[in-house]
Amino acid sequence: MTAPVCLISGVGPGTGSALARRFAEGGYRVALLARNEERLAALEKQLPGAKAYRCDVSDPVQVETAAAAVEGDLGHPSVMIHNAVGGAFGTFREIDPQILNRNFQVNTMGLLYLARRFAPAMISAGKGAIVATGNTSALRGKAGFAGFAPTKAAQRILAEAMARDLGPQGVHVAYLVIDAVIDLEWTRKRWPERPDDFFIKPRAIADEVWHVAHQDRSAWSFNVEIRPFGEAW
Repeated sequence: MTAPVCLISGVGPGTGSALARRFAEGGYRVALLARNEERLAALEKQLPGAKAYRCDVSDPVQVETAAAAVEGDLGHPSVMIHNAVGGAFGTFREIDPQILNRNFQVNTMGLLYLARRFAPAMISAGKGAIVATGNTSALRGKAGFAGFAPTKAAQRILAEAMARDLGPQGVHVAYLVIDAVIDLEWTRKRWPERPDDFFIKPRAIADEVWHVAHQDRSAWSFNVEIRPFGEAW
């Protein structure tokens, strides 16, 4: 029996790499998408059966090129995880409108391009899972997040529209809200006084995505929120 395929966009040093390792451990051949070729190559060597593809998901031409290569090398993905993210801080008067547009292209249009490309094969198979990783900005518009929150809110609504469309066709779509600071080298430097329990572990995020992607079809989730036990919300 051929191993299933999982495609992950935005494979960086934190959540993306943790997702790749979790699905590789679970028996998947993993397609790794990101813009940083050096990082991709290093992770590809660590994960048997994984293949790296340089791709800017905001560019539909690059998405199509990468998708064709993935299908030729590995086959049709049965799980697709959109983890690529564009972000910026600032109020609506401070942000560069072009940055907001760029973030929209990565966060929302990237999900659209990937889903439109890979959903048809899932529909034909009568099964599959599409998971988008989001955060609390998808649910509220704080003043300093004007360059980011609108794009994540749009991403979540797009995912919901997809879920209502694809669910009856056997394809599970879910949105994971990460209400936490992810444990990364740069976040540790920004909050050096914070205890370990303040941060959410990338591996824990990956475990929850794995769980959501493999839920029994009689009990599918859409909005899934995760946060450290001490997070005030």
